[in-house]
Amino acid sequence: MDLYGRRQEQAALDRILDGARQGSGATMMLWGEPGIGKTALLEYVAESAAADFTVLRWRGTRLESELAFAALHELLWPVKERISTLPQPQAKALNGALGTSDDMADRFLIGVAVLTLVGELARERPVLVIADDPQWLDEPSAQCLAFVARRLRNEPVVMLLTGHDDPVDGPWESLAPLEVRELGDSDARLLARAVAPHADEAVIRRTIRAAAGNPLALQELTTSVAADDISTHPLADERIAVGPRLRRAFRARIEKLSAPARTALLLAAADDRSDRNAMWQAGLVLGLDASAWDEALHSGLLTTRSDGRLRFRHQLMEAVVYEEAPPASRQAVHHALASVLTGEHADELRPWHLAAAWDAVGRPDEEVARLLEESAHRSWARGGCATAARALRRAAKLSPSTVDAARRLAHGARAAWEAGHGDVARRMLERAEEFSSASTVADLSEGLRGLIEYAHGDLETACRQLTRDMERVADPRQAFRLGNMALRAAWAASHDALQREALQRLERRLPRGNFPDADLLPLLRQWWTEERGGGADDRDQIVAPVADVLTGLSGRSWLLMPPAPLAVAWGIESALHEALRRETDMLRHTDQVTALTQTLAQTVALDIAQGSWTLATANALEGIQVAEETGDDHLAAQCSAGLGWLAAARGDEQTVADIAARFVEVWVPRGVRVFNACAEWNLGMSALFAGRAEEALDRLVRLSEHGHHAANATVAVLAAPDTAEAALQAGQRATAKEQARLLRRWAERTEAAWAISATHLVHALLASGADAEKQFRLALEVPGAASRPFNHARTRLLYGEWLRRACRRTDARTQLAEAAETFQRLDAAPLLARTRAELELAGQHPRRDSAPARDTAAILTAQELRVARLAAQGLTNREIGAQLLISPRTVGHHLANVFPKLGIVSRADLARIDFGDGLHLIG
Repeated sequence: MDLYGRRQEQAALDRILDGARQGSGATMMLWGEPGIGKTALLEYVAESAAADFTVLRWRGTRLESELAFAALHELLWPVKERISTLPQPQAKALNGALGTSDDMADRFLIGVAVLTLVGELARERPVLVIADDPQWLDEPSAQCLAFVARRLRNEPVVMLLTGHDDPVDGPWESLAPLEVRELGDSDARLLARAVAPHADEAVIRRTIRAAAGNPLALQELTTSVAADDISTHPLADERIAVGPRLRRAFRARIEKLSAPARTALLLAAADDRSDRNAMWQAGLVLGLDASAWDEALHSGLLTTRSDGRLRFRHQLMEAVVYEEAPPASRQAVHHALASVLTGEHADELRPWHLAAAWDAVGRPDEEVARLLEESAHRSWARGGCATAARALRRAAKLSPSTVDAARRLAHGARAAWEAGHGDVARRMLERAEEFSSASTVADLSEGLRGLIEYAHGDLETACRQLTRDMERVADPRQAFRLGNMALRAAWAASHDALQREALQRLERRLPRGNFPDADLLPLLRQWWTEERGGGADDRDQIVAPVADVLTGLSGRSWLLMPPAPLAVAWGIESALHEALRRETDMLRHTDQVTALTQTLAQTVALDIAQGSWTLATANALEGIQVAEETGDDHLAAQCSAGLGWLAAARGDEQTVADIAARFVEVWVPRGVRVFNACAEWNLGMSALFAGRAEEALDRLVRLSEHGHHAANATVAVLAAPDTAEAALQAGQRATAKEQARLLRRWAERTEAAWAISATHLVHALLASGADAEKQFRLALEVPGAASRPFNHARTRLLYGEWLRRACRRTDARTQLAEAAETFQRLDAAPLLARTRAELELAGQHPRRDSAPARDTAAILTAQELRVARLAAQGLTNREIGAQLLISPRTVGHHLANVFPKLGIVSRADLARIDFGDGLHLIG
């Protein structure tokens, strides 16, 4: 294909095609002003790849942008028979999205299914994916293609899109940009001469000046100017902007056509699927004959594709035809099209045509609104939440009844929320409340306003809204969920009074025993009452039923479980961890990626407490990956808090500081004190382990400082041993005694092994002589204390230091050696260095042949670690890809790197790696 002035662009495109032929993938966005030649370059690429690539193509249309997964349907149509070869969950997800089954699926699983399908096609020959004018992509398809585009590096796949703007941010920011600029004067002259070989030189010269190097303008204006009196043409002496002035040229051409021909063009613009049969039948309804179509086809505005469908030569032409038509004409053609639609997508398209018809005259219509609502629910069931939200918003606009309008807006807000559009959902709720009461809208939307506030707004406001909506919704189970979220919001905001009020109102709203989750109410009173009041029998009330109740939580919602820090404080991490393990096992078999990641993120703090730091790191990184895809700031912060704690324990002060700075920036304005408390704890730990006790104490006391943005009772209890140690090193004995009292009260309330052990430890640090040693031993001997190996090793370190200062060097070496072994396994570098220094002072010199601590990050990358862990559990490459949102080929690439790094030769050897205990062989 000969293109004037596009040698550099063609060379760049040739290079990425050659790269795919050699096995490497690429994605690119061709961007530039309308008419600049982007589509022509795509045609060049498609022609170049036709012989040895599988080519999947889509071109955007205005109407189908309203249909969920319409673009994906067209793109995958040539290879639809291959969907059945995908793993069953992925095949079901993709068939559900495309409307060929009633299956529902996690939207990420749909993306993974497309990634797997494209990857398997690429095993046979390279794949070229082309999407022209992605601004017309329906949103679910756009999200899916953006997801796939970010993961094509290891696949012989090229994805090309076009756009008007540089993709510096948004869904296409991962695509390499290629700007398509205006033609130089010499190339513009060649193109103008090719279009109008007999034009006068004056016409060519003035057209080049007016077109400003835009190829579409050159083609249109050369013909237009040549046909008119050059001295009077409105574009003869001005450089055009490819907007209003080029539109004027198109309008002038359209106005020269007969009325029937203009109607034929309007039909083509209104049915931008370009189905010739549908347009012909609609034309008969409108009284058009063959001569009208002949005139339209010879107007130079339309072209015929290889599959027989009609297309405007440029979307700007289509826009002018549609927008310049009188409203009554637009209404007539949409009614005609709606009356003749048959076959696939007819039920989806008809409501939109009818809605467009009524938009033209601005009158409500319940029948059209009902059809749109039905279409919305079909889209929603297939995972097209954004499409459903738009349809319901349109249906509300057409609703004669305010009751129906409110219902449709409330349901649409819920769909928008599930699509990740919180601002859109909030505006739809506000609009719904103009038609109905706040109580009715709360019930219809299942308490959505409070959930939006919880995710994106101020937590105290969220708690109050959730509590109000809890009393408004009719469904008891949803009321319980909203009440539980209100409790979480108050806890995260460190607002004791709101927490108590929310709990009291929840108990009044849901009398015990008459709703599905009634078994949790007694536990909620314990979990959410924190350290106020209570007595020795509280521990019996919570621990006795906790294992049974948490067992029953599997298959329900992780949101019904206590937040992980609270479970760690209560010492019930083992029971919660087991419940979450069952939940994740179940979710892995259903391929519900989002729910799986949210559940895994809950295990981060539990893994840390139990000494499974490698697993904690893997789960946190996996959670952050999905959080970045979904915009789930809470999930990202939860995982980042765990990574910050691990960084503090491992001496990575820069990571601790970076995470803390981000938390202060994001969460202080929103009043989320629990995240800011975690940041201060991590900074305090980091300073303490680096020997800066005064700095550590200054940060750690903020956790209990009333009114401080980092105050949180749960985190203050968990950090109390650190605060006490920092206080004693800084000479603040009174502060250490306050921490001892705090720990003793919590230990008496919960009888948690860690709290009892920590109480003895702080008393040991405060005591002297035989009493100190007694407290150290009691701390080490508490049943269950050793289940938290890091805490246990710290107790041994502090006891060893005390023994060494008491000149009992042999006894000191025993405690210090045990501590060093644990710190080395966990890669807790600061405390390992401190322990080894104490061992030398105690008379033990380091062995020359002792192996240094193995840094997991230096052995495997984060992604390699996740892949290896899942492969060790027996998952196939396809199953691992679905879990980690990558292609099976990429999984294989990572495993090929893992084997030599771990010194193994086969997949079977992975089963012998202890991924939770320092990456070493077992058995």
